[in-house]
Amino acid sequence: MRVTRTLRATVGAALTGALLLAAGGSASADQVRKDLWPLEAFGARQLWKEATGKGVTVAVLDSGFRTTHQDLKGQFLPGPDFGKATEAEHARHLEPGEEVRDHGTAMAGIIAGRGHGPDGSQGIKGLAPEAKLLPVPEYKNSGQATRWAADHGADVINMSYGETVRAADICESVHYAIEKGVVVVAAVGNDGLSRKSYPVACPGVIGVGSVDQYGQAAEANNYNSDTDLLAPGEQVPVATGKSDSAYNTEANGSSAASAYVSAAAALLKQKFPDLTPGQIANRLVKTAGLAQAEKDKHLKLPDTHYGYGFIQPGPALRRDVAAGPAQGPLPMPQGKAPQKGVVPGADKGADPDPPASGKDQVMLIGGIALGVLVVAGIVIGVVFAVRRRGNSGGQSWG
Repeated sequence: MRVTRTLRATVGAALTGALLLAAGGSASADQVRKDLWPLEAFGARQLWKEATGKGVTVAVLDSGFRTTHQDLKGQFLPGPDFGKATEAEHARHLEPGEEVRDHGTAMAGIIAGRGHGPDGSQGIKGLAPEAKLLPVPEYKNSGQATRWAADHGADVINMSYGETVRAADICESVHYAIEKGVVVVAAVGNDGLSRKSYPVACPGVIGVGSVDQYGQAAEANNYNSDTDLLAPGEQVPVATGKSDSAYNTEANGSSAASAYVSAAAALLKQKFPDLTPGQIANRLVKTAGLAQAEKDKHLKLPDTHYGYGFIQPGPALRRDVAAGPAQGPLPMPQGKAPQKGVVPGADKGADPDPPASGKDQVMLIGGIALGVLVVAGIVIGVVFAVRRRGNSGGQSWG
């Protein structure tokens, strides 16, 4: 049984981190809508009777944005003064033929697309279609972008990107946003490795991996203690930035999953405006689900591959869930956040013993060890992927 049927029944009853823009080709807008399986899985029409994201602002920190896309017209609020320069700088580092606005436009559509045509019946519809989008170009300026979003009305911040090295102010700016009541969501990354990355490793961030229609965690998900939740991210149609009517029909990755969790958080913020970021996370965690195959394994939750399970926005909106403590069930930042950005070389909040991962180890060992580590990492990743593929066997929901 596919997740679409399971979730619909439940609802009725109650770059590391970069999106992989797989070659999907062009498609008609109505076909894009038909293939938008997460909306069916979530029972979106029933959800929207409870909440649509109205009155909620979601900041999308990303590569760039086609604000004139036919499915996103009128959804964007003004971005920062540094936005155009940041987007241009990012564009300079892309490969020929890549479009800097593709990724950000895709995430924006998943969160708050409105579609087009009669009653918005064609193209991309987001899970929170009445939320407003704050477009914040991000390229090696995560701290600046996060603080700007927190200071300009963001209720939720979506971060579908990651780096193995903790940059100055990246976690401090997340702390700053959470102190202001902002829910912060980030992708776990798509390397199929256990290494840590930032910002998802920052305390207070809801870390999200990708799940397919059968409830199977994607093999490409990075897996470690930062995985809190899963959400749809496999073969998801998205809007892209190449034109006002451009789409990708089969995008994959934890980026898309992160955007769905951000949209779900927007629905919860509308219905429960007084909940803290930790209490929003609590509702998502307490109502998360697992496929029967994973239930049969008796996983100890949170699991490094599954976290607490895949999000179920319907139950999150409707179930009687105690608010719980303000900090919620996930690790949160402690103390008071720095009110100004931490400059490079003066990062007093950095971990004294940060997790050793790909780039960190290479910098310490250097020389010949670089090649050894890279080869070892590739071998381990391949072996793991093969083992997981062999164990999954086209597993259904049972």
